Amino acid sequence: MAVIDADAHVNEDALSWADLEILHPGWLSAGLSGGKWVAQIEGKLFPVQEGPGCGVPIDRSVNEAAKAGAADLDQRLRDMDAEGIDVQVLFGGLSIGVTTFEDPGFARDFAQAYNDWLLSKVCSHAPERLKGVAVVPLQHLDTALLELERAASLGAVAVTIPPVLGERNLDDESLLPFFEAAAGLGLAVTIHSAPGMNVPLPAAGRFSNYAQVHCLSFPVDQMVAFTALAMGGVLDRFPALRVGFMESGIGWVPYFVHRMHEHHEKLGSMLPAMETDPREIIERGQCFFSFEAEEPLLEVCVEQLGTSPWMFASDYPHWDSDFPGTVEECRSKCAAAGFGDTTTSALLGENAKRLYRL
Repeated sequence: MAVIDADAHVNEDALSWADLEILHPGWLSAGLSGGKWVAQIEGKLFPVQEGPGCGVPIDRSVNEAAKAGAADLDQRLRDMDAEGIDVQVLFGGLSIGVTTFEDPGFARDFAQAYNDWLLSKVCSHAPERLKGVAVVPLQHLDTALLELERAASLGAVAVTIPPVLGERNLDDESLLPFFEAAAGLGLAVTIHSAPGMNVPLPAAGRFSNYAQVHCLSFPVDQMVAFTALAMGGVLDRFPALRVGFMESGIGWVPYFVHRMHEHHEKLGSMLPAMETDPREIIERGQCFFSFEAEEPLLEVCVEQLGTSPWMFASDYPHWDSDFPGTVEECRSKCAAAGFGDTTTSALLGENAKRLYRL
């Protein structure tokens, strides 16, 4: 029974991106936010430490038990062995801010530097066990399409984008070529939010307390993205497109699928691009949702929507990861729910295999 961690993270070693420094001298500096030093790029701070939509406190962002593995790949692999994780799918942190960069040339070069580092250095350290999720500067579409194809050729298993792009929702006509290209390449698209990274937050931007921001941001952001992709017809228009909704838990999904179904059923004339009921979209294998070890509604979600859309994720090495013991806790929940080997295997690895085509 292969265990695939569908959403883990790496801390970028941005100071090692020598080619980017040559092309854009001084691109990375430090700035003060909330009395703490954080990264500064194009005059913007990452992650913002105060004010509406603030990000994670920079000095508390990492789980202490995972701190060594966050910086050392060999220690990461030892941690994976101890957990019983066969494969980790890796997302960045700072790189999620790429869609906020205004200079098209810099945004392109940043995405290339990050993708080269992740795919050619980090993942190549253990290519059978570490898989990378690329970024693209989606705000500059022509450049994003070129980088999408290049990242796929380097071995990326997915590309990640924010739940909204500035003022545009993901069903905006201008973004359709991106989804068409991803579907054509067979590359999964993952939606990942990022408080404090200068990405608009549809609801959490109303709060300046990080606990409130973090609590609200991820699920509401994913609801907004899911609404755009399903009710806006993107998933129907590109039936080969596979989308992962990450790091928001899954308890909201059955509720929201039912709510979306009701609106499709009763207000269908207002949704001309939405051809398919959301449950059918999920059943045909287009949507996947990650859950973490402490997910209390796993049994309910399986009961309501079957076994196919759910994927285990550790969120290693972030502060809210339950490491160590994530896989053991997940197995215990599966056993307590009475899941057999087939369902447990799907939740712990087989579904992630289908999303990422591993």
